[in-house]
Amino acid sequence: MFLVYNSTARKIYLHLFVQEKYVTYLNSNNGKAILAFESVDSLFVNSANSLDAIQNFIDKHKGKYIFVALSYDLKNDIELLHSKNLNKLKFPKAILWVAKNVVKFNEDLYEFISGEECLENIQLVQSFLKESNQKKYPPLNIEFKNRISFDDYVKNVNQLKEEIQQGNIYEVNYCQEFYAENVELTNPLDVYFKLNQITKAPYSTYFRAEEFSIFSGSPELYLNKKENVIKSSPIKGTRKRGKNREEDERMKVELKNDLKEQAENVMIVDLVRNDLSRIAQKKSVKVDELMGIYSFETVHQMISTISCRVDDEILFSDILRATFPMGSMTGAPKISAMLLIEKHEAFQRGIYSGSIGYISPNGDFDFNVVIRSLIYNAKEKYLSCPVGGAITINANAGSEFKECNVKVKGILDQMNA
Repeated sequence: MFLVYNSTARKIYLHLFVQEKYVTYLNSNNGKAILAFESVDSLFVNSANSLDAIQNFIDKHKGKYIFVALSYDLKNDIELLHSKNLNKLKFPKAILWVAKNVVKFNEDLYEFISGEECLENIQLVQSFLKESNQKKYPPLNIEFKNRISFDDYVKNVNQLKEEIQQGNIYEVNYCQEFYAENVELTNPLDVYFKLNQITKAPYSTYFRAEEFSIFSGSPELYLNKKENVIKSSPIKGTRKRGKNREEDERMKVELKNDLKEQAENVMIVDLVRNDLSRIAQKKSVKVDELMGIYSFETVHQMISTISCRVDDEILFSDILRATFPMGSMTGAPKISAMLLIEKHEAFQRGIYSGSIGYISPNGDFDFNVVIRSLIYNAKEKYLSCPVGGAITINANAGSEFKECNVKVKGILDQMNA
């Protein structure tokens, strides 16, 4: 079916997508995407037995498309940890919802793979496509504050380096939060479309459930499952894009040959291999690619891919117990790193460094890592943009602070333009 657009479709778009409480858009930025809207059933998980609640919901809706947001704080049930830091976003441990309507895009062609292909839904999808292809979206016009001062950041990084010196950890992902209060987003989808225009990331996502909206320009894959093969592609290693072709190529070569970045990447590869080995068929864990250099709209990244084979009867909750949270957002060893993250960070991560994705009717799934993201609670009128980086023994606290500010400024400055 081809794209048609008119004023009636625009009105439907404005009414439904601004008012609709459950929407997920998973965009690979290669012409392929999935749009889900209108909830059949949903679950907000805040209980101590969160993994059981998640699995029970999945079992209840077997054979349907299930869209999922997993908070970083699921770690508390997996490893008996806790989160007591400032929590302004109030994101639950997980949100799952079953969509009545699921639409698969291939460029401007689309098909309903679930739901009703009625006139109203067709106009809605057509208007969504039209809006997603706009050249210019309104500026955000929001001023963000940093949750932590430069001096406190430096102090915490140096304390983490002391933990590394003592052999308690090898590496830790340390994050800070940029935030804005009293924010009202009248059209959240335009915020996503603008962010996606900036990042053009392969695991880009808009996820809305009740008061929560997540706008993610993520380049990172947490887990993908096709039949009985699971893959993970952790990112460790970043360089900004150059101002011209020569500088851009120089940045890529610099990243590829950086010993610090290589060491970080290999440590996380080993961690992911260990995680996957807990659920994998014997001798099936392998590194498909080590330290590949990939270029995105705003950055170059060093990415590795690890895979394994699993038995048919493996449960989604078993996979989470073995692999969540992803090692690229914790450090190594994972439990020690998470304890120190809680001690030194100034905010509760919630969905940031968690994961968003979907489970297909056949049990296959695809989940990103929630980074390069804005997170919004409409009830609290609170907008958050966390950012982090890997701390190793060779890290310079001042340089790490500057790198985090460069990362977040690159997004926020363009969002406000």
